[in-house]
Amino acid sequence: MFKYISLLFIFIKFAACTSSNEIEKIFNTAVSKNFSGVILIASEGKIIFNGVNGKRDFENNIPLSSSDIFELASISKQFTAMMIMMCKEKGLLSYDDLVEKHLDLPYKEITIRNLLTHTSGLPDYQKIMDENWDKSKVAGNTEILEYLNIYKPKMIFTPGEKYEYSNTGYVLLASIIEKVTGEDFVELSRKWIFEPLKMTNTSIRTNQEKKALNNLAYGHKKDSLGRFVNADNFLSSNYTIWLGNREGPGRVSSNVFDLLLWDQALYGETLVTKSSLDEALTPHKLNSDKLSFYGFGWRLNKDPNNKIVSHSGSNPGYKTRIVRLLDKKRTILILSNNNFKLESLIKRLTSLLSN
Repeated sequence: MFKYISLLFIFIKFAACTSSNEIEKIFNTAVSKNFSGVILIASEGKIIFNGVNGKRDFENNIPLSSSDIFELASISKQFTAMMIMMCKEKGLLSYDDLVEKHLDLPYKEITIRNLLTHTSGLPDYQKIMDENWDKSKVAGNTEILEYLNIYKPKMIFTPGEKYEYSNTGYVLLASIIEKVTGEDFVELSRKWIFEPLKMTNTSIRTNQEKKALNNLAYGHKKDSLGRFVNADNFLSSNYTIWLGNREGPGRVSSNVFDLLLWDQALYGETLVTKSSLDEALTPHKLNSDKLSFYGFGWRLNKDPNNKIVSHSGSNPGYKTRIVRLLDKKRTILILSNNNFKLESLIKRLTSLLSN
């Protein structure tokens, strides 16, 4: 009996060691291709790999640290969706509420569920703001809703007809949260999520607050000479400045260790009930009865025998990814700050950790 237990322990230890070696090889391949960022991989909440490479600030030659803070970009949508779920459990709203019940907009017959699952058909707010906003000023949700009411861009499709990724939908979700709670979205995210989970490095920060951090990993892009420079220097990137007060679709900044706390909280009922979490990770049924594989702030894979949920983020100079292999209780967290393409890296790591 004890012999078999010992052999099993040796096998598990050998498998873990082999997996760790393979992860190291994958990481080194990324490093050889100029990856700048942090990778954390966990199994059942325990860190089995933490790698860091590159610069926090290329122009001043400051190296990255594994605890540095990055812009999460669209990974932020998970927190917005969670706050909607918490509002629902508190009886403040229903997923099937029409948006018009909470906000004054020219778009009708759109539900909160449509917003969560990117099936609303709403137009892109950023295009309207880019064409009409005075970029010497900083816009937030109030101004975005005002411009949608003024210019009334047309719907792209009938709500529920299909999936099409929509930042506009998550702006509206944040505004709905403020409306039903009577509280500021930024403060509420701290009170409801970041503080209870002890995510001390995580917040929705203004541009000024980010600049005040001594461990912010700046986003970088290559200039005409092939040098990595601060992405804010590019005209194409300046929307993050003049839309710097928007809430809902982005703007959360964090590090890999806080994101692991977030990941682990989602295995329990710290924030919402298991039934709410299960619903958030369920494919959405379209009007045609076809399934759309985006839940509440999570992309869902289609293989029922290997349940994986994930999300990516992309801001000027930043590429981010969270992948949760739910059946294996394994987690991949990647935060990059030099516009590194993550697809191949994610594919190799996910394949390795799925076995």
